[in-house]
Amino acid sequence: MMSTNMILRARGLKKYYGEGDTQVRALDGINLDIERGKFTAIIGTSGSGKSTLLNMLGGLDTPSAGSILVGNTELSKLSSEEATIFRRKQIGFVFQNYNLIPVLSVWENIIFPIALDGRKPDRKFIMRIVNLLGLEKKLDSLPGMLSGGQQQRAAIARALASKPSIILADEPTGNLDTKTSDDVIGLLKMTSKKFSQTIVMITHNPEIARMADCVIRIEDGKIAAQQEAYE
Repeated sequence: MMSTNMILRARGLKKYYGEGDTQVRALDGINLDIERGKFTAIIGTSGSGKSTLLNMLGGLDTPSAGSILVGNTELSKLSSEEATIFRRKQIGFVFQNYNLIPVLSVWENIIFPIALDGRKPDRKFIMRIVNLLGLEKKLDSLPGMLSGGQQQRAAIARALASKPSIILADEPTGNLDTKTSDDVIGLLKMTSKKFSQTIVMITHNPEIARMADCVIRIEDGKIAAQQEAYE
């Protein structure tokens, strides 16, 4: 059991592909602690292992060795079905390409993971998120009618709506212009503070990473540095 102020812990995390001289060590012994309620950025160049790490932390891929604890649940001990249910309830995802369902309205997209789980949406809570993200006039719109920034806001709302233990954001500003990127990261930071939400974001952009509470740099599948972000 981990300390109550830690929400996620990885120990000895490895992900190897291939064997012998051609073996690729995407992750090579990662030890990581994520503090509850913090906005953490994981930064690294393409091929550094940051996307692989995020997939591991979210239970989307399995490590070659090591353990991942989310709350008091060890992901490796879950069956495939249990892992799917756990992700749906405990982990919110925000992807670079938004991953909104084009035939559903913004509101239907936001509550989709909750409905999929057979739960009733907390409408009052969700409307707080919607208003905070400035989406109240877009709830009946289809995703294709929204700008990129608005689609990413809808994706953030969807991730927050199910009250997950942790939100994992995969290059959430990759398809956005600089101003919209700053707005989206500002909103992520604001929602983290407003709802005491733990957010882990990967990015290759140092300027984006500076807006987080904590910055972790990953190089060649290993953690190269970790520091509190600049004020």
